[in-house]
Amino acid sequence: MAQTRDYYAVLGVASTATQDEIKKAYRRLAKRYHPDANQNDPKAADRFKEISEAYQVVGDAEKRKQYDDMRRLGSFGFGTSDGSAGARRGPQPGGARPGAAGGATDPNGFGFDIGGLGGLGDLFSSMFGGGRGKARDAEQGQSVETTLEVPFRVAALGGKIPVELEVTEECATCHGSGAAPGAAVKVCPECSGRGVISFGQGGFAVNRPCPMCMGRGQIPSERCPTCSGSGEVRARKKLMVQVPQGIDSGAKIRLKGQGGRGASGGAPGDLVITFQVQPDRFYKREGLDLIAELPLNIAQATLGSKVRVSTLDEKKVTIRIPAGTSAGKRFRIRGQGIQRDERRGDLIVEVTITAPEKLTEEQEKLFKDFATAADLKY
Repeated sequence: MAQTRDYYAVLGVASTATQDEIKKAYRRLAKRYHPDANQNDPKAADRFKEISEAYQVVGDAEKRKQYDDMRRLGSFGFGTSDGSAGARRGPQPGGARPGAAGGATDPNGFGFDIGGLGGLGDLFSSMFGGGRGKARDAEQGQSVETTLEVPFRVAALGGKIPVELEVTEECATCHGSGAAPGAAVKVCPECSGRGVISFGQGGFAVNRPCPMCMGRGQIPSERCPTCSGSGEVRARKKLMVQVPQGIDSGAKIRLKGQGGRGASGGAPGDLVITFQVQPDRFYKREGLDLIAELPLNIAQATLGSKVRVSTLDEKKVTIRIPAGTSAGKRFRIRGQGIQRDERRGDLIVEVTITAPEKLTEEQEKLFKDFATAADLKY
């Protein structure tokens, strides 16, 4: 069997790449090697066909799963996942005799009956399709990932924040056809309107998107001025995002259907948001507890005092500071921290002691008398 190139290598991605990474790699390469952009380079068309063939398989989640199964079995000559050799040459139990009908024969005379490879023939047939192709199937819109900065208090209490995204969407002018309004449309001469072309590889007939019509099956007399014939445009999208109460930095949410608009009636993509909580000038966070500094002067800390502290929801709570309180002492106010589901943290007030920068003569004398009485050196 002729060896097929690794589709992941064709697209320049790892076999562990996400579907979104594969899609981005395909679009980048397709734009670079499209025949219209490389009319003086005949090799570009072959490269474009190769890229399109690879994306038709690994760009589809179900076909990719089947393809990965065959890679692990070594049916493409890549070798198994553990690095061992792929499909072994020579007759196999249940395999076809050399030259048997329905099998493919390699240059060494060994026959391979596709129906006898444990179902791999059916997998390959379903992966590449044996019938006529569609001009363009419905395609899910682009899924978008973004980081959203959230004010500390909004993250703690919950709320709504506007977000603006840039997404790839089907062109509204041509509805993805790539044709200018009123332009004449003719059947693509390369694929005869099928949207795909077939080629033989290793005894198989494989379909791939037509490079002339980009899989649409038709060619317009004039390209759409909005999208330059690509059928897609970059668009700005604005929406309000509900920030869950008690969210912390690094947390993610997925909003179904809030990504790019689908093509040819396909479902819209999703929006994945990673939250980044901004610092607050007054509060810090430890789990669900809030930490707030409480500055006291020397007299308050020495003699004791009553002070009022603001809670997260701007209520005032009075706490008593005992005489002789030192810096770093913490006071806990129950139930005034961050709430998440049925749990709620506390507000912890941490004492800091401030010294006056300037003293009057009387204040300075009092401090010196205090220092003398306490046998302090200054």
